[in-house]
Amino acid sequence: MMAEAEETEFSLMSLEDELTCSICLSTFDCPVTIPCGHNFCQDCLLATWKGSYSCPQCRTLFATKPELKKNTVLSTVVETFRVKASKSEGGAASKPEKKKKKDVVRCDTCMEADATHTCLTCMASFCEEHLRPHRENPIFRLHQLTLPVGDLMERICTDHHKLMELFCIPHQRPICTLCLQQVHKGCSFMSPEEQRSKKESDLRDQLVFLDGKLSKNEAVLSQMRTTQNKLKESAIHRKRSVSAGYQQMRDMLTKEEAEALRVIDKEVETGETKIRGLIIKFSENVDNISKAKEEIHCLLGQSQTLAFLQTSFNLPQAVSYEPYTPRINLDSKKVVQSEAFTLTLKNYLMELFKHPVEARIPKLIADINTGTYAAGERAASGHAPASPGNNQESKLTFPPAISRLPRSHSPGPQVKPALKKKPQKAIKIPSLNTENIPGNKKLGKSIENLLEFGVKDKPRGRPAAAENKETPVTETSDIPAEISSAEKRSELMKYGTVLTFDLRTAHKRIELSENLTKASVSDEHTNYPDCLERFAVCSQVLASKGFSVGRHYWEVRLSSNNFIGVGLAYRSIDRKGPTSRLGRNDKSWCVEWFNVKLSAWHNSSETVLANPNPKRVGVLLDCEEGKATFYNVADRAYPFHSFSFQFAEAVYPAFWIFSSGSYITLCKLQ
Repeated sequence: MMAEAEETEFSLMSLEDELTCSICLSTFDCPVTIPCGHNFCQDCLLATWKGSYSCPQCRTLFATKPELKKNTVLSTVVETFRVKASKSEGGAASKPEKKKKKDVVRCDTCMEADATHTCLTCMASFCEEHLRPHRENPIFRLHQLTLPVGDLMERICTDHHKLMELFCIPHQRPICTLCLQQVHKGCSFMSPEEQRSKKESDLRDQLVFLDGKLSKNEAVLSQMRTTQNKLKESAIHRKRSVSAGYQQMRDMLTKEEAEALRVIDKEVETGETKIRGLIIKFSENVDNISKAKEEIHCLLGQSQTLAFLQTSFNLPQAVSYEPYTPRINLDSKKVVQSEAFTLTLKNYLMELFKHPVEARIPKLIADINTGTYAAGERAASGHAPASPGNNQESKLTFPPAISRLPRSHSPGPQVKPALKKKPQKAIKIPSLNTENIPGNKKLGKSIENLLEFGVKDKPRGRPAAAENKETPVTETSDIPAEISSAEKRSELMKYGTVLTFDLRTAHKRIELSENLTKASVSDEHTNYPDCLERFAVCSQVLASKGFSVGRHYWEVRLSSNNFIGVGLAYRSIDRKGPTSRLGRNDKSWCVEWFNVKLSAWHNSSETVLANPNPKRVGVLLDCEEGKATFYNVADRAYPFHSFSFQFAEAVYPAFWIFSSGSYITLCKLQ
């Protein structure tokens, strides 16, 4: 029977190991089996599946979430094990009693009876019978008796075989009296009971200190959660306010646009009506003149001289009118002013948006209070911009269309009067009177509050740029503070690096030449070997060098500004999928010329930029600040866009070339 019981206990122990979940280390609760054959609790397994699906034990990765079904057989075995385990609890309860019997201290003299006292002087335990000499004999009167001690040998000093009845404070260990006279001579000491009392007091003080720290941390956590909720609510209100403001501006601009188009349509209708009337009149003149020609031909055909001489002929009245082409156009004052207002407002907004957000309100208020729009005169009129080093401001003038006089709609030749060319005057903007604006009585106070909120920095404006294609248009948002507009190339060249194209990543439409520094695209496919790193869908190529620390600068020369992209990408960018194109995923950034449009792309999000049409593009990568700035390189380097991102891995210069015959060349920095 004893052997059978031990065998049953051994089987239960083995069964318990097999029925234990490797995640929670407890008996299975609703066990499920996954395709690799391993079993887990359903709740434990689902808790580990976040984002990807893999076996927690063998790490097998599943493409899709496996369908989980309850393992009924294993569940039945678990229930059986639990029933048997509960029945065996009675037998297990007797084990502490046996252990307790083993802990009973026996008399060191008879080795049979239980000891009632331990003599710390004799270093032995005695039953009541053998304790009589200590009670009756005066010789043992000075011996120290105590309750039975089970670990008596552990209290004996291994060096001197005496009771360790002292505690050395410097060495933090129990010692005997001989230790105090030899090795621990001169050390401070106390009794073990006093040391325990002191240690318990220190631990209680630490508990009080930890309780205070815990309560403070919990209070701070509560305050942060409250702040987080208030922050979300404030963001919702702010977004609604901003959206409402922009929607009102869109509505106003839409209304103004409709009115301007209506004026042009009305002007066209008036001109067409006048032209139709003149067409009818001149058509009648042509008919009358044609009839007169026919009559003359008939007279010339008369054979009888007398009849020919007696016939009279008068020219029609139409010949008295000199034909002319009417000068009808759309240069009326209202049309020209509408067009000029559109261009002026656009140029002003472009100039205003070049400043950081925190500098726009002071700039706007300064322009309104001074009554002039201080911007580059050439930027408004469409001419080339002033030199970057010129800090003088000039007053805005209307575009050239305003300076032309409206042409008359009346027929007949006109003599242009000789006009003296007068200097153009600045546009005066009336002072801001917010009280007269309906629904905006608190606008002035709101602007003051915004200024007090933190708009104290000096506006970091950039020189105005022209709208024509020959002049670089810069975008200054998010440009690093240490890189000013129109930066000297020598300042950027300090971070110059040498790049080559990576042949293993080049799409088969891209041909690399000039020692892997020129990439051109054609309709013919190059016989490159197939490899996992090669782009298979988009005609793209990466540089052979990636960066994760420091600053690095490089320049590329573009054959054209059409269907070309310059950017950055992680090495792990997709090579074959539909999202492998630069900027159409979260692992790449690029500026892209598509027809005449320049856009910045990241994670399939497009930002349309002003197109400077550069022939040479510079890129400054600042790994420490997580910024990539793109420059139009001419006599100087003009920044036109920048990306900000956190590095997850090394980034590589990346390029997209689509238009056949186009090419990109990595420049040698000199």
